[in-house]
Order: sequence, then structure tokens, then C-alpha cells
Amino acid sequence: MTPAVAGLLAVAGPACPVGAAESGGLDAYYRQRPAWTACGNGYECADVTVPLDYAKPDGKKIKLSLTRLPATGKKIGSLVLNFGGPGGSGVAALKGSGATVSAAVRERFDIVSFDPRGVGGSSPVRCLDTVRQDTYLALDPTPDNRAEAKRADKWDKVFAKSCLAHSGKALLSHVGTMDVAKDMDVLRSALGDERLNYLGFSYGTYLGSIYADLFPKRIRTMVLDGAEDPSQPASDFYADQDRGFDVATKSFLRNCFKSKDCPFRVHTVKAAMKQLDELYQRADDSPLRNDHDGRQVNEAIVRTAVNAAMYQSSSWPLLRQALAKAYESGDGTKLLLLADGYNGRMPDGRYDNSLDALMAVNCVDHPEEPCPYWPVKGTRYPKKVKADGAPPIVVVGTTRDPATPYKLAKALAGQLSKGVLLTNDADGHTGYATGSACLDAKVDRYLITAVAPKPSTCTSTKA
Repeated sequence: MTPAVAGLLAVAGPACPVGAAESGGLDAYYRQRPAWTACGNGYECADVTVPLDYAKPDGKKIKLSLTRLPATGKKIGSLVLNFGGPGGSGVAALKGSGATVSAAVRERFDIVSFDPRGVGGSSPVRCLDTVRQDTYLALDPTPDNRAEAKRADKWDKVFAKSCLAHSGKALLSHVGTMDVAKDMDVLRSALGDERLNYLGFSYGTYLGSIYADLFPKRIRTMVLDGAEDPSQPASDFYADQDRGFDVATKSFLRNCFKSKDCPFRVHTVKAAMKQLDELYQRADDSPLRNDHDGRQVNEAIVRTAVNAAMYQSSSWPLLRQALAKAYESGDGTKLLLLADGYNGRMPDGRYDNSLDALMAVNCVDHPEEPCPYWPVKGTRYPKKVKADGAPPIVVVGTTRDPATPYKLAKALAGQLSKGVLLTNDADGHTGYATGSACLDAKVDRYLITAVAPKPSTCTSTKA
């Protein structure tokens, strides 16, 4: 147990699941128990069954894929993690993360994650094949003329039509966050917990806040790190993201100037931003060389690579090297590999279904703006979340977060009836387990004791 939480008395509710109290024909779902089996490196895997449509619990059923690391000591319960997206596989992320949480938290909780419906091993949405997905991801993000704009519009139609053909209307209609939040309550009960312990990152904060509004009295602890504001229109969110990535890029540049391998000619932010813009235009006019395969490293790929590296400052050295190659010799290979990692393109050339699922979930959750050709109607969550009756919920906001800007964490903490804002003064997307011992200690203490910290600011020691 770490010094931050050593000697603290754990506060745990009785581990009796909600079952018979459920109505609407859902009792059988709530009473199920996962059949865990070993699946390598200490992880156990299982699945749970949920209704495709909660309004028709006796109708079609789907299975959700789960994984867990059992607690190493005296167990409080399970801690459910969602790593973000929408579209990210929780099973793959947990298996690839080394548990994410501290040894102290590992001691007291089974660490559990799952693939939300439509994702990974949970009835995955499928849309484009590899060749067409390559084409879609390479579309010009800044159309220069009407023809390029029409081409982008055409591919939006192709994407939507292909999703309908490969996934079906029934699945596409029920992959939204409202359904996933209901799934998570079934999962809570199936795990044997009367109250949920939850750690959600990025989109996982949107999922967590919707869950909290639907089931406020079924929460023991909840940490929402890298927060979204559920009440915010999609257009405002994307505008905030654009500003967030601009702030993060400038932070990257200031860090770059300290390194001998920094590829920018003049070490001022204004001059370096201009040099980046020149690279985008160069790649738009004539794609960079690619020694990896036959794909073109055009403007879309270069912008994706730069943005991908903004998520964590640990990626900045690789971006410096990739940009140096591009500036020195027109070699875009390293930029392509950065973009591939972000886009879910695997070494064998296939894509995971993260983009397909992201589009499907967003088009159900935010139908008013980003999805004019989507084949099913969406349902936007209509109001600010309050979660009246919930215990204190901890919201973590990172000051220079590119993907979920800090203002959104402030907004969410202010909406919640018992929101507690922890500020992480740092670069990168999300805060927990990224370099701030101060922040980690506060989150760990809260998860173990269920006693919320006071609002405060921590500073990361990581560049």
C-alpha cells in the first residue's frame, strides 16, 4: 500500500447486487454472474448478456465482452474502467495498460473493463473495408474548392450506407450512451456490487455522467477524468477541441525548442506554427514520401499525426523525429505510423472497429449536427446532469488537455449536485497515472475510502 493511503480504513457497502428490485422484465439480466476464465498474464475474461433494446427485454440479446484483474488483497469490490472513445475497446486497453491504477487500488479492487456494445468483442459495428477506410481517412480536411467538398460529402454518404449494410438498423439504433449506461448497471449487479466504483477517461466521463444521472444512488465512488460536458452541443465541443489542440501544439513547440533535435528553423511559437502550416500545405499540394507502403502521406495524415501526439507528452520526442524527417527529406513514414496508431490501423493493414463505432455512437448521441446522412435517428441527452442523490463525484481537468479542454471539467463539476473538481496543471489528455503523484494520491484515497477530496490543484512533474 502506498504512503498516500496507508493506514486508512476502507469504507465499503454490502456486496449484495440489485436484482429482484428491478422492474420491466430485467431481473434475469441483473441476477446473472460472469463465468470468468483465465485469458493470459493474470487476466480473466467473461461476458454478460444484455437486451439489445431495453424497451424489449424479451427480444434480441447481445453479449458484452469483459476482462478483469482480481484484487491482490482484501477486496472492497470491483472498479470499472472506461478508457474513452467512443469506440475504444476496454478489454484491449486494460490488457495493454498494466492495470492503469496504483498497487494500492489493485489491492482493494477487482479491476474490470468491458467493450461497450458496438465495440471490439461486443457485437461490433462494421462499416468500411480497409481500402475504403484508407480513402476515407485521407480525405482533405480543408477542402480548397467545391469539388473537394463534394467528394467529402459523397464519402459521408458512403460511410453511412456501408454501416447500415454491414451492421443493420437494429444494432445502429442501440449503440448510444444511454444504452451503454444501462448496460453498466447490469454489469455492476453481475459483478456482485450494490454500488458502482467507476473510473472513466475522456468519453468515459460522458458515459459516467449519464450513468450518474440515471442511477445516482447506485454509486459508491466515481472519478471522471478528462471531462466532457454532456449538455454541450457538438459544434461547440468541436470548436473547443480545435482551440484545445492549438494550445497543446504551442505547448509542444515550447518544449521542442529545448531539445537539440527540434526541427523548427526559428524558435518562436509564431514562426514554428507558420512552419507547421507550410508542411500541411506542402502535403496537400504533393503528398510526402512513404517508405512503409503505397499510401500517400497527405494533409489529412500529417494533421492526424500531429494531433495524435498531443494526447500525451511522452509522444513528443517521436513527433519531433517525424517532423524532422518530413522537413529534411520529405519523408512522411514516421508521420504515417503515428496517424495509423491513432486511427486504429494494425500492422497487418486491417483496422479495428474504433472509427466505425465512434461514428455510430456519436451519430446516435449527437444527431443534430455531425451526421446528416445517418440511417437511424438518434436521441440527444436533453439536459445538464445533476445526479441528485449521488455521493460526491470527482472530476479531473487537465489545464492544457487538447481533446477535452479544462473548461469542460469545470462545467461538469459545476453541474453535478456534488461535483468536486481536481485541477491537473499539466500537458496531455487526462491526468490520473500520467505523472502527478499529488493527483494520483487524491484519487487513490477517494477510491479506497469513499471520502471525497477538497477541490484543489496538482502540478505534474512530467514535461
